Amino acid sequence: MLGMADELEISYAGPELVSYQTRVNLNMAAIDFRERLLTGLGGEWPQPGMLNVKLRETIPQDGFTIHSVFYDSQPGDQVPAFLLIPDQTNADHPAPAVAVWHQHAGQYHLGKSEPAGLAGNPMHHTGAALARAGYVVLCPDALCFEERRDPTGKLKDGQFERFEFLRYVVDGKSMAWKNILDMKRAIDFLVSRPEVNADKIGCYGHSMGSTHTWLVGPWEKRIKCLVANCCLPTYAGIHREHMLHCFPNFVPGIHQYGDTPDIAALIAPRPLHMNFGEHDSGSPIDEVRRGIQTIATAYQGMHAQEKFSYYIEEGSGHILSEEMWARTKAWFDKHLTA
Repeated sequence: MLGMADELEISYAGPELVSYQTRVNLNMAAIDFRERLLTGLGGEWPQPGMLNVKLRETIPQDGFTIHSVFYDSQPGDQVPAFLLIPDQTNADHPAPAVAVWHQHAGQYHLGKSEPAGLAGNPMHHTGAALARAGYVVLCPDALCFEERRDPTGKLKDGQFERFEFLRYVVDGKSMAWKNILDMKRAIDFLVSRPEVNADKIGCYGHSMGSTHTWLVGPWEKRIKCLVANCCLPTYAGIHREHMLHCFPNFVPGIHQYGDTPDIAALIAPRPLHMNFGEHDSGSPIDEVRRGIQTIATAYQGMHAQEKFSYYIEEGSGHILSEEMWARTKAWFDKHLTA
């Protein structure tokens, strides 16, 4: 085991001691924040159209097969993705599924290929590991990454990301709104697959993928289990430390009503596990600890405290350690295969 852990050290009154009025107040506050969050993001998402799935090629791997596909997020906006299907999994023997949102790391040439195990850091070949463990896995490219970089070639990498962020802002939306739309379509795609047990779908992400996890969680009830690894940057921490963070973290107008942990808290009561490194400069640990309290309070208010857990690894930074991965895998096994 790498390092020492902070376990959930929040002291709860028993469910029978939580007053009715307290539960009502918590629920009303969450509803109000949810409405303001939706407005800040950019409003309701469009009704989904046809996926228009196209299979490009299949790539045999050890224990699973990669299906390289396109599907439509919006008309004229195809999402390239890798669908990993374990050996022996088919329509007659469907399996639980996990959507894996890739990291940022300034590596615009990498998107879906890293979690699928085809490129990048082996630490983050998480989709391949889950497929070998028997899960159907979907690894899509996020906007601005790998095959979704500037199609005109005029803007390179970070310039194109900035362009897209500002394009959505002037349209009254946000990059987070678009990311959530794309992730909702990823779940549409998984639900459409005969190899997938549609009642057993989870999602995982590291770094920007972690942000994507707690962004989509409140808006996609078909995701039954979530794991976010190493990213809960609060606006308070960002402003204090003068941090430049991924564009999806920024929801216009929301900080006057709440912070990023309040967004994650809207996932309650569905199972959520979060991993952190004590020395992760992108998520200052003092802010993380306060954020954990916010999320835990929401779960406690729904008598679902056992559905939220977290792990802080002493001495670690912005990584996916062996212990973090062990807890991730155990969380999925507990909530998706039982």
